[in-house]
Amino acid sequence: MSNAFARNRPLWIAGALTVAVMVLVFIAGWLFGSGSEKKDEARREVAAQKAHVVAPDSALGRTDRRQIDALRRGIPIDQEAAPQPLWHVQNMDVKRERAYPMQPPTIPHAIDGYQVGRNSNRCMLCHARANAEKFQAPPVSVTHYMDRDDQFLATISSRRYFCNQCHVVQTDAPLLVGNTFQTIDAVLAAAEAGTATAEAAKGRP
Repeated sequence: MSNAFARNRPLWIAGALTVAVMVLVFIAGWLFGSGSEKKDEARREVAAQKAHVVAPDSALGRTDRRQIDALRRGIPIDQEAAPQPLWHVQNMDVKRERAYPMQPPTIPHAIDGYQVGRNSNRCMLCHARANAEKFQAPPVSVTHYMDRDDQFLATISSRRYFCNQCHVVQTDAPLLVGNTFQTIDAVLAAAEAGTATAEAAKGRP
């Protein structure tokens, strides 16, 4: 037995050292984890205390830091908001102006029962470039026929096939936040009107 131990002594020493290192690593990890949990708990307590501090009036009239934005309609985040009613889809075929640059146009009619799947796309019945004139519908943008390499295709690109990923129906819901965005057409019209007014004022006796 002693001869076998003497022959395998380096292996026994290596095994004992390995076990000792693993135990030390486990203890160090346990201590570090406990310390991190205590720090996180302390941070949460400080954040909770700060959340109840009253801040001065802001531009939106909020006085409590628990208020996040206008989407909550002034209700603190620790209170449940009453759900708003379901707004009605506008089915008037009157296109709205864009609310921000490059916004996908909204859908000015109801799309209940429209099927957009692998085998059919109800939207393209009217909005495909080949059918738009027949149905008096605006054709989809030429960019919808481009693949990822900017090569034009004969049919709608698979990247733009599912229309309601970007386009949504219009409803009679009120605006949640104010918006002063103007389209380039409105900006140019205002500039032309200002120029005409200035020229008319110069021409007066």
